[in-house]
Amino acid sequence: MDMKDLPVPRQKTRKPFYRDVSFQVFAGIVIGVVVGHYWPDIGRASQPLGDAFIKLIQMVVGPIIFCSVVSGIANAGDMKKVGRVAVKALIYFEVITSIALVIGLVTINLLQPGVGMNIDVNALDAGAASNYIQQANHFVSTSAFLLNLIPRTMVSGFANGDILQILFVSVLFGFGLAAAGERAKPMLTVLESFAQGVYWIIGLAMKVSPIAAFGAIAFTVSRFGVGSLVALGKLVGEFYLTCLLFFVLVLWPVAHFSGFSLLKLMRYIRSELLLVIGTSSSESVFPQLLKKLEQIGCERSVVGLVLPGGYSFNHDGTCLYFAAVAVFLAQATNTSLGWEHQLGLLLVLLITSKGGAGVAGSAIAVLAATLAATNTIPVASIAVILGVHRLLSSAFVFVNITGNAVATVVVASWEKALDRDKMKAELDAGYVEPEVAISAKVAVTH
Repeated sequence: MDMKDLPVPRQKTRKPFYRDVSFQVFAGIVIGVVVGHYWPDIGRASQPLGDAFIKLIQMVVGPIIFCSVVSGIANAGDMKKVGRVAVKALIYFEVITSIALVIGLVTINLLQPGVGMNIDVNALDAGAASNYIQQANHFVSTSAFLLNLIPRTMVSGFANGDILQILFVSVLFGFGLAAAGERAKPMLTVLESFAQGVYWIIGLAMKVSPIAAFGAIAFTVSRFGVGSLVALGKLVGEFYLTCLLFFVLVLWPVAHFSGFSLLKLMRYIRSELLLVIGTSSSESVFPQLLKKLEQIGCERSVVGLVLPGGYSFNHDGTCLYFAAVAVFLAQATNTSLGWEHQLGLLLVLLITSKGGAGVAGSAIAVLAATLAATNTIPVASIAVILGVHRLLSSAFVFVNITGNAVATVVVASWEKALDRDKMKAELDAGYVEPEVAISAKVAVTH
């Protein structure tokens, strides 16, 4: 083999640590905790900083999904390959999320954080949970869920921010362009140019992500304080332990046997992982995650299908949350929950855990739907965990993001659509944040 054919490791550009976005986001979180605790008024006033950033990213998530899925399908050429990738991804999603549900059930049964709380459901403030109970009706019906996949118009999904509907339209449009062949090339060129403009917006937004992380975490601490953490600290701590067990027992072996390092992958996407801790929003990092997975060597056609699909169907952390919190609520309210009831709960969760896909902040509503469907655990008991839901959501969104990154690399590996030499070079060197040019030259013709 000629020496020039060997992969050349990418040289990592050194820059001051304080200019690294990961450090800046971490610093924003730490400062936010301090400000939220000692100056709660400032913390509460900081909420718009986090909300504005999330809205800015949500604004471009739909277009990015559309561009990536359409170009991925249209450029794949072989429709059998597209179908094969989709089937493999769905099988992977179902297996891993099922394992997550089992781990959540088993761990909380062993640790029993709710035993001894002796909560009287009749004494709870049902009004606090009423909104989620009303939303639960939306997720119970399987037929309604399937019908909701089809938007009223081509742009309804984009207007409503419904990821499943956007994905549905994108897949159909991608197949349409693939069938058109060479005649679709101009449209693909337009989509590529459009995506570049959207990514510029994302790069600009990431510059202010530390401020967003500060605002989001400062508001959370100022609103809920350390009191809620102490009151339900055992649940929070043991749920974090459950998430750690999922990393060790599931994600690490999957990554290992697929030929890559989980820790190096997490280091590569550390900015995104830190950001979701602060914002508790998986959508806030979707565009950057998509770009990074392509950059480490996954083919665009695979990334464009698997990652958006994972955002809809591969909620590893959320499944841990559903199973763990459901059992916790049964323990806390002294509700008898035998293994036959827990098996039924598991089967219902396999369906309802997919029902909230694409609906922002739907975790509690889906949990309420599950409790209503099983009719074993009082639905009103979800009021118990409202105070610490934000602390729990940071953990399960962290797991969701990591799980979807792993899933994309694994499916790309199965499809032989992964440049392993490039992946090794990128993961070994680590991600280098690019500089974003703010100014633009405008040519004027006289």
